[in-house]
Amino acid sequence: MNRNMVLPLGKVENHILRDIVFNNISFRHPAVIDRAKVGDDCASIRFNEGLCVVSTDPITAAVSQIGGLSINISCNDIATRGVRPIGITLAIMLPEGSTLGELEQIMKDAGRVAYENKVEIIGGHTEVTSVVNSPVIVSTAIGYQKEEKTEDPEENDIILMTKSVGIEGTGILACDKSELEDILTEDELKEAKSFINNTSVISEGELAGKSGFIKMHDVTEGGLLGGLWEICEALEIGCEIDRSKVIVAPVTMKVAKYFDIDYMKLISSGAMLIVLKENSLATLSDKLRESGIDFSIIGKVKNKSFGKKIIMEDGRIEDIEPPVKDELYKAL
Repeated sequence: MNRNMVLPLGKVENHILRDIVFNNISFRHPAVIDRAKVGDDCASIRFNEGLCVVSTDPITAAVSQIGGLSINISCNDIATRGVRPIGITLAIMLPEGSTLGELEQIMKDAGRVAYENKVEIIGGHTEVTSVVNSPVIVSTAIGYQKEEKTEDPEENDIILMTKSVGIEGTGILACDKSELEDILTEDELKEAKSFINNTSVISEGELAGKSGFIKMHDVTEGGLLGGLWEICEALEIGCEIDRSKVIVAPVTMKVAKYFDIDYMKLISSGAMLIVLKENSLATLSDKLRESGIDFSIIGKVKNKSFGKKIIMEDGRIEDIEPPVKDELYKAL
């Protein structure tokens, strides 16, 4: 690998994570049960008879309501283990020229979303620095999970997705790109902006934890296709996905068309991928409906040798490729 290669904007590609990041992590503590790897949202550390679940994420691509997003993105990772987060820390870095009012708005948003999620902001760091030119928040969420044996995936297990694709990306673009005021109707713009408040997957994560699941993955950078690729890598499986079963809001399609981006590769916090057994489906489906959470069965597990495939609307079958730069960055 050429060490002089300039890294592109966005989340570092998975082959670089493996070769450069993970390969330089050498010490292994015996209390760490789940550690850094592609497709896993959390690490787990054994304490007594339970596990401390930890996850860290940054918010770098959004400005509007960045405080609330910083809570949801890390709490969502904890929810992929089927439990609610307990606490969260925030490292807030503000550019020179930031005002007291801007910091206050960030913390008001963060405090409101933390209250809604019943998670306590337990610490962090706040500073103004010339290193950044827009606000950056790095959040670390912590949860507790009873140590339980999980089931292995098998051929024809279910792949389910909650809500719709492109939720976070649509909300960010609607809040930060003023030109959409001329593209969307007043109602459409209001709807698109509201998506930023629908980026939590804690509820469905907790419901799946009670109903039974094999693995969950919240749909973040790289969108649905990126999330599918990563969850297959983590489980060492293949998949067959039916694109026509994927839920997408009309306003997301309209925003994606205007910016000439693929909503299947657009950051989608607020949507959860759930791999589960057929015998868990009825219970989870009932619980999701009772909670008013939309969902769709988008595909099935296949053997690893099958590969990662998606059936397009016209019947063509395409490979799901490793995620690269999120489509959001093309529009910002």
